[in-house]
Amino acid sequence: MLYYENKADEQGFQTIIGVDEAGRGPLAGPVVAAAVFLQDKNFHNRIDDSKIISKRQREMAFHEIFDKAYVGVGIISETVIDTVNILEATYLAMSMAVGKLMDRFPRSEFNSQKFSEKVCLLVDGPSFKTYLPFHYQPIVNGDALSLSIACASIVAKVTRDRILEMYDQIFPQYGFRNHKGYPTRAHKLAIQRHGLSLIHRRSFNYSL
Repeated sequence: MLYYENKADEQGFQTIIGVDEAGRGPLAGPVVAAAVFLQDKNFHNRIDDSKIISKRQREMAFHEIFDKAYVGVGIISETVIDTVNILEATYLAMSMAVGKLMDRFPRSEFNSQKFSEKVCLLVDGPSFKTYLPFHYQPIVNGDALSLSIACASIVAKVTRDRILEMYDQIFPQYGFRNHKGYPTRAHKLAIQRHGLSLIHRRSFNYSL
């Protein structure tokens, strides 16, 4: 899973950052993105697409990733999603995550001349856009092909799942702990019964 990292390194990039998101499809809650710059690429825990590993595996990997990488997280609320649409909100969350990661770099390194020219973002998905001055490469199924993106995938999903588990305590009637806001039948039936909560996305389709 280091093909894209090695390729970027061969092209002269020194800071290679994986970027991914969680929460584009749900009916409720924020979209969360993570950006990861690995300082150590050797992991004891399984690192893979967050959707295909267990919750326990994700939690264990999550802690190891923070031990071995600079990490940034971007969170865009359901209100902004409804305002700008989910794709634009995803781009914003990803850019925010990269910006948060940059805040963790030593100032001496970040302020060096031509730093931005040496940064490459490996982004999961077919497309990306950002206001940041960095080179980027979208990679379809990147969370299964790039170690850095897989790490970002895990951080984004664990972070978002924790947010929805917190919301489950506030709105227990919707079952957020189980479906994390995704459009399951049980979730849609709960919406029919109780109406929309404060964290539901008004611009999404709620039909059964």
